[in-house]
Amino acid sequence: MLTASNGTLDQRFSDAMGEMLGPDFPTEIALAVSGGGDSMAMLSLAHNWTRVWGVTLKVVTIDHGLRAESAAEAEMVARECATLGWSHDTLQWHWDGQGNLMDAARRARLDLIDGWRGTTRHVLMAHTRDDVAETFLLRLKRGSGVDGLSAMAKTRDVGGMRVVRPCLEMSRAELRHYARVLKTPWVDDPSNDNPSYDRVKMRQLLHGLEEVGLGIDTLSSTAERLGRAQVALRARAHHVWCELGSECESGDLLLDTDGFAKIERDTQLRILAEGLGFVSGAEYRPRADALEALLDRVLSGGAGTLSGCEIRAERSKIRVYREYRAVEALTADAGDLWDGRWRLGHDTLSEVTVRALGQAGWQQVKDKPDTAPPYHAARSLPALWQGDRLVACETMGVGPEACTKRVRLGFAERLLSH
Repeated sequence: MLTASNGTLDQRFSDAMGEMLGPDFPTEIALAVSGGGDSMAMLSLAHNWTRVWGVTLKVVTIDHGLRAESAAEAEMVARECATLGWSHDTLQWHWDGQGNLMDAARRARLDLIDGWRGTTRHVLMAHTRDDVAETFLLRLKRGSGVDGLSAMAKTRDVGGMRVVRPCLEMSRAELRHYARVLKTPWVDDPSNDNPSYDRVKMRQLLHGLEEVGLGIDTLSSTAERLGRAQVALRARAHHVWCELGSECESGDLLLDTDGFAKIERDTQLRILAEGLGFVSGAEYRPRADALEALLDRVLSGGAGTLSGCEIRAERSKIRVYREYRAVEALTADAGDLWDGRWRLGHDTLSEVTVRALGQAGWQQVKDKPDTAPPYHAARSLPALWQGDRLVACETMGVGPEACTKRVRLGFAERLLSH
């Protein structure tokens, strides 16, 4: 029997699934299985778990095409799924050579899985305590604060799916021992030993740190405690925002300048970073030094740009708004998503295009409403155009009402959940 200090691995997996998905489990769950030891062990754990709970599994493997053996490894996963009685699909991805390979592969993997899953919302991924410790060291090297050093969440919404990590409190060694005992096949990706990758460097470093008491358990436990602190810091930022901030219909964020200046710096930076991400849709938080420099400029009465946003001190308010240069050339058809957060269209309007208001649109608005944002912020508003003629910009009081829909969560909810 496979045992650990707090029970068998099967029991720990069942407890984790119950905590994250129970007590009313979905009828179908998806698994992302690469063919490595961690994910193949997770496949066996999930298979054994379904014998009790009767949930249907479906499995996907992403073939990144980076090694000659990858196709055969995907076939190995397919054979094991056939043996266990579960459906399996292999999805292909080919790197275009642009940007960071590991980051591009991660993004592509999530996008492909999200498109493949159909109506199945929950997707299991086999991240372990080792992954938490390695990520902690990677983020520590980059000078991350509490957010970066916090353990990855047990569940996370990505696109329309919910990523579930039932093995997060298990070690890589435990999972591979489980696979050996059950004679579950797996393959070792040689890139996992390639020291040209930063994560592999951290993995190798962990062996030496273990000898001085800074091993996987210590680092992952620290990351978990920082995760709890992160929850408290989010709550503090949410409280401050509710007292000092407001979200405009234009999508801009406003903060009371005097009140914001008196708040502790960590909360200022947290609200500013999340505000930039909320307005621009940027996936990553800006670098700490750039964020701190921007905060100092704004608190001194100035302005600056970062992450596709502008932030400016306006009399008694600080405004965070979309940078015009980031959307100046961006167009969409009516009804399609524009700039990641707007849908514009109306039954009475035809042959229209969505693009930013800009200077040309601003000049066509003769009677600007009192609630309109100032020119520097209004330029990046979404608007409907027929050729060079502005036909609708709801914030500026032009065109029919109810032609604009914002598709993102409100900023207050983001502060608690992001």
